[in-house]
Amino acid sequence: MRRRRVRRRRAWTIALSVAGHVGMFSVLALRPDDPPRVIEPEPMIVQLVDAPRPPAPTPGPAPGPPQAQASPPAAAPTPKPPAPAKPAPRRISRPVPAPPDVEPLYAGEDDAPDADGSASDLTDAQLAGAATAGSGGAGGGGGGGTCNMTQWLQAALRKDPLVQAAAAQAHRGKAIMVWNGDWIRRPGQEGQGLAAVREAIMWEVGFAPLACRTQPVRGLVLISLNDAPGSARLVVGSERWRWSDLLFARGGGNASSR
Repeated sequence: MRRRRVRRRRAWTIALSVAGHVGMFSVLALRPDDPPRVIEPEPMIVQLVDAPRPPAPTPGPAPGPPQAQASPPAAAPTPKPPAPAKPAPRRISRPVPAPPDVEPLYAGEDDAPDADGSASDLTDAQLAGAATAGSGGAGGGGGGGTCNMTQWLQAALRKDPLVQAAAAQAHRGKAIMVWNGDWIRRPGQEGQGLAAVREAIMWEVGFAPLACRTQPVRGLVLISLNDAPGSARLVVGSERWRWSDLLFARGGGNASSR
């Protein structure tokens, strides 16, 4: 019995296998060899036709002026509220009295200003007896010619650019009188004695030897700021004086303040 069952199973297996192969060959045999035929549409015929032109538009009536639209009535302006009152500014400064008018001091008590307002300019005739740096100890030095203050001061002033600039600005072809017992105020200059010239002279005199600055001097002393003709010249002196008098003149002060 057992052998029969095995034989039946083998027979069914073989039958099913044969049936599958037969079906597969049938499908392959029925496949069409030619591809599907594509049907092309018939060509479209196009013909050009002149279309009729539209009629020209008839002109209509001219537009009239636009009617003015009535503007709405303007609203009444709203009154602005009053601005708050500003507090009065607080004064933090005190009034300063006006400076008193000071009359300029000219070269002499009886001298009147020249046409250009400069009474301190001296002519060559007025300087005929003035001592110079080349006159040795006369007019500027100590005994025996060992102290020539005029030559010493002239050499120092020639090296000072501030003195040169101030003298060139005030120079008008004449010698400039800067001290005659007091420092002289010139028109258009702040202070007395040409501030730069005054300070330079006081500086040099203040550091000169005591014997030189206390030696008695008479008359005028002429100081040349350049050897060229027409260069600026300075004049100091009075009837009787000392070089130390320039340190304590009313318009100067003390040389140590420089």
